[in-house]
Amino acid sequence: MKPFLAIIFLGISSLLIAQNQPNQLDPPYWAKNAIWYQIFVERFYNGDKKNDPIAANINTLPMHQIAPAHWKLSRWTSDWYQREPWTRKLNGSFNDQIQFRRYGGDLKGILLKLNYLANLGVNALFLNPINDAPSMHKYDARNYHHVDIHFGPDPIGDLKIMATENPADPTTWKWTAADKLFLQLVNEAHKRGMKIIVDYSWNHVGTTFWAWQDVLKNQAASAYKNWFDILSFDNPSTIKNEFKYNGWLNIPHLPEIKKTNITSSRKAGLPYEGNINQEAKEHIFSVTNRWLAPNGDTSMGIDGFRLDVADQIGLGFWRDFRSFVKGIQPNAYLVGEIWWEEWPDQLMNPAPYVKGDIFDAVMFYQVYRPARSFFSNAQSTIDAAQFKDSLQFQWNRLRPATQLAMMNVSSSHDAPRLLSCFYNSGKYKFKATPKENPLYKTGKPTDDTYKRVQLYLVQLFTSIGAPQIWNGEEMGMWGADDPDCRKPLWWKEYTFDSETRNNYQVGKIVKDPVQFNQAQFDFYKKLIAIRKKYPALIDGSIEFLTTSGKQLSYVRKTSTQSIYVYFNASNKPVEFLLPNEQPFINLLQPSKSFTKKIILGALESAIVKSLK
Repeated sequence: MKPFLAIIFLGISSLLIAQNQPNQLDPPYWAKNAIWYQIFVERFYNGDKKNDPIAANINTLPMHQIAPAHWKLSRWTSDWYQREPWTRKLNGSFNDQIQFRRYGGDLKGILLKLNYLANLGVNALFLNPINDAPSMHKYDARNYHHVDIHFGPDPIGDLKIMATENPADPTTWKWTAADKLFLQLVNEAHKRGMKIIVDYSWNHVGTTFWAWQDVLKNQAASAYKNWFDILSFDNPSTIKNEFKYNGWLNIPHLPEIKKTNITSSRKAGLPYEGNINQEAKEHIFSVTNRWLAPNGDTSMGIDGFRLDVADQIGLGFWRDFRSFVKGIQPNAYLVGEIWWEEWPDQLMNPAPYVKGDIFDAVMFYQVYRPARSFFSNAQSTIDAAQFKDSLQFQWNRLRPATQLAMMNVSSSHDAPRLLSCFYNSGKYKFKATPKENPLYKTGKPTDDTYKRVQLYLVQLFTSIGAPQIWNGEEMGMWGADDPDCRKPLWWKEYTFDSETRNNYQVGKIVKDPVQFNQAQFDFYKKLIAIRKKYPALIDGSIEFLTTSGKQLSYVRKTSTQSIYVYFNASNKPVEFLLPNEQPFINLLQPSKSFTKKIILGALESAIVKSLK
């Protein structure tokens, strides 16, 4: 049997086995208990200087060029807005040039910081793509089935191993040093009681992807021509290159996997019925099996997937994918990225994706946006009653089990950091960079901003669903939308250059000190500990008590426990009446107890529990 046919046969066999497994509608048992921590590996921590990227092995988007002359690894502690010498002769904007930067973050860096994460209280890791790719973000896969060569200890050796494989035939796949180090990371995370999921885009690949390279070389004769959405092949008898194809969002360096069996209208931001090319699908399923059950052992494998631009792929594929995944690991967690229905005002409806046949959850930006409008000084401010209505509208779209398992995302690799998002008053994520808006504030936020963010964090960690932390938020980092949200992390042991407040724009130069914020870390740690200690904050129902102006309160309740949460998002003191005359304690300030009423100062919150 030919190797290419073998992969199809193996994939179909696995799919049939998976389809015979019981249908699991509910999210895995552990999802509601998760404290998610999202890691962008290249900017997390450089644990191994010997594997740092070199110019020959990288290229970048959007220019899709190899590294320029005199390229060097960027210094971790440098001013983010300081142009490096090798960038000065480049064309393009600062945002374009910054895509060439590499700081050397790797898997060893995560291993070295696992105890830090455990000390914080994190119990679930979400890794942005680690698949082998030439860019810093890794959404332009070169190989789905291998970890990036510069995330492991032996880049040159890994390239040699990969050269001995037939990437179309899983029986020839080997374990590179980077792959093995990732499996070690999975093992070490599991030892600490942490789950770990990885990020994949099954919608598109990069132009260095092995199958795409075969298409470029062999055109219509390529065995993989049907994997991609190709409009026309080159005619070798003409001077002109007639080769045309569809890339994701019309981006030529991200060729799309071909969509098939489309039976309903397809529009970005809305679900549609359809699938993808069967042969590409079988390859994806083989990659999925490789990481869920390395060498056939699910105890060595990952705990699920975050699925990129999920609305771009038909629901038929996602149903098959869920069936396949759950057939291998029933307790795997599948979380989809569904975001904008109409930019920049209408977010997608998650309901079609979380009925039990596709994802266990989505990245729930839909509850963050109204929270920002309530707690911050945004132009689109809302009052407590409107905030309550917004939350209930979103929750009522979902089944109860799904509500508890949703990944409540507020910042990420694709959005401004919390502090900067609250510091600026414009629409959520709209023109949220200095490139798009010269007035966007990129420097250290005000004290008022820190207080408002802390109010929001109390709501995040006491609300329905699983809280998510974008790496570095607990360090007090600030930053505009991509690329500024992807700065190297501000580790306590490092001394950083001060950061140029007015970035690369014309104007008076002002510098902000950059350092690890211990108070912010301690606040996150306290909230995580409170959430993990009190089951009502995980399983409890929610009942709103006060929804007046900028005063909000609610109770999370089980049959044996009630936790009351109070917010004063105004600029003057406010009195809240307690539910009875029992003594109560504020879990945020355990030295304080009270009865009958609680008085909160401006921009102050309380998590309250009865002492009886």
